[in-house]
Amino acid sequence: MLSRLTRLQAVAVCAVPLVALLATAALAPLPFSVAQPGMTANVLGENQGTQVITISGAPVRKTEGQLRMTTIEATGPDASVRLGDVIDGWFRTDQAIMPRDSVYPSGDNTKEIEEHNTEQMEQSQDAATEAALKYLDLTGDGVEVDLELADVGGPSAGLLFSLGIVDKLDGDGSGGDLTGGRTIAGTGTIDADGKVGAVGGVALKTQAARRDGATVFLVPKAECSDARTELPEGLRLVPVTTLKGAVSALVALEKGKGSVPSC
Repeated sequence: MLSRLTRLQAVAVCAVPLVALLATAALAPLPFSVAQPGMTANVLGENQGTQVITISGAPVRKTEGQLRMTTIEATGPDASVRLGDVIDGWFRTDQAIMPRDSVYPSGDNTKEIEEHNTEQMEQSQDAATEAALKYLDLTGDGVEVDLELADVGGPSAGLLFSLGIVDKLDGDGSGGDLTGGRTIAGTGTIDADGKVGAVGGVALKTQAARRDGATVFLVPKAECSDARTELPEGLRLVPVTTLKGAVSALVALEKGKGSVPSC
């Protein structure tokens, strides 16, 4: 049997490598990114002094209300995220700790990531334009759409781009605005056939939306449960799977008639 002194000595000896391990873990960079609510932009208006949606070849409506695309901000791929940052972010509702590989493609440097995100944004804009014109039974031969959104990459604004084009060209289909004068926010990718896809980070995006005045948030249906986790008070979730469904939900909301889906 170890004496009391021997036991204390044994604990002390064992504690030395444990303390060293904890100290190393606290100081070592970890493969995570810290994300938080980012900027939002009204696709019906201007962003940084430039009109987001410009349409030629067809009459354009004067719109009321706002359609705000949402973003998250994350620490860069080269940033050092340490144990203290992870612990702090874990207990905060306005931050999320995400595996770096889920935010940035593994093995890419900052320049490659920026180029990748820019390419995704351009592809998303093309798909959003095609989906909106197809929904309106218009062709790209007679109608030209230019989309400009500085300092934002990735495909997650696709749904809001399409809705903005529809609102500017057709509104609710009977003379009114899709927004009904409200500030509507949302997120979601879109393909040329109008199918809405998931994007990630929706809990943070709902916070950005409410911060900037939105009362309704369009969310890909598959991400309803994520969107509910930190849902700000006063923000209504409307799940969508297609551009047609999103338009129908907004028209029903505007007119106070018909079914508006909920998460």
